[in-house]
Amino acid sequence: MRPLPKPWLRVRPFQRRRNPQDPPGRLFHHRSPLRRLSPTRPDVGAAPRCLESRAVVEIDTTGGPGFGFEHFKEHDFLRDKEVVLTFDDGPWPHNTPAVLAALAAHCVKATFFPIGKHAIWHPELLKQVAQAGHTIGSHTWSHADLSKKSPEEAKREIEVGASAVHMAVGGPTAPFFRFPALRHPPEMVTYLGQRSIAIFSCDMDSIDFTMRKPEQVIRSVMTKLAKHGKGIILMHDFQRATAEALPELLNQLKANGYKIVHMVPKVSLQTIADYDEIITKENKLATVSARPTSSVVRSIP
Repeated sequence: MRPLPKPWLRVRPFQRRRNPQDPPGRLFHHRSPLRRLSPTRPDVGAAPRCLESRAVVEIDTTGGPGFGFEHFKEHDFLRDKEVVLTFDDGPWPHNTPAVLAALAAHCVKATFFPIGKHAIWHPELLKQVAQAGHTIGSHTWSHADLSKKSPEEAKREIEVGASAVHMAVGGPTAPFFRFPALRHPPEMVTYLGQRSIAIFSCDMDSIDFTMRKPEQVIRSVMTKLAKHGKGIILMHDFQRATAEALPELLNQLKANGYKIVHMVPKVSLQTIADYDEIITKENKLATVSARPTSSVVRSIP
């Protein structure tokens, strides 16, 4: 490999088919969609629990690249001891705020893949995720298994979910998508490529949805990290055990010398008007006020 031109820039060539219609063996030279930005460090005087450093990686989602070695082998952008934290299925009361609090205490950023329905039910929580500076992608409208849907039904699940998340945030969201159950129908992989939405599998699935105790989640993640040395970790801010485990999990990541990498998109997601309209109708009784119920209704002794 030729010497890197700058310490913050890693561009790795790779080969891939030009598009799904090309015949096998027709390959072309392509540059990596990844750009490593200058590492950021906690402010002077930050809480002592802050991780010592973290990097920001910019993702160019043109053509729908795939990430996560469980399913995609093209892009290896993490260095040894680097970790990407990802959280699925939120936002959810109590659990998502607890996850946000733990991340803030350690001065790190994560990537969230919310379900569209949950985003519409709890927009105030998703706004908190955005306000904290985390990256927000999407995870379908209802967490349907797209491998069991027709192409049109699957497309609707993807797009309505993305529109719902975008509406709930009330601002830019990332063209990042994770398939429910990590099941990737080829037609939908092609569709996301046409939409220039990046697909995220994982390097390590915590399987936290099978666990009820925080220590089980911590053991699962740390054991897999010890084996792999780095990776994109899949967790769920929907799960109570994960929310309770995260403070100690971050402590152990720091103690073992791991650094958290924050993924950001080069450009924001462009939703489709027809699907935005579906969400507007779904949420047609919403009012201008975005205040939480606790600030609207007060119990009088």
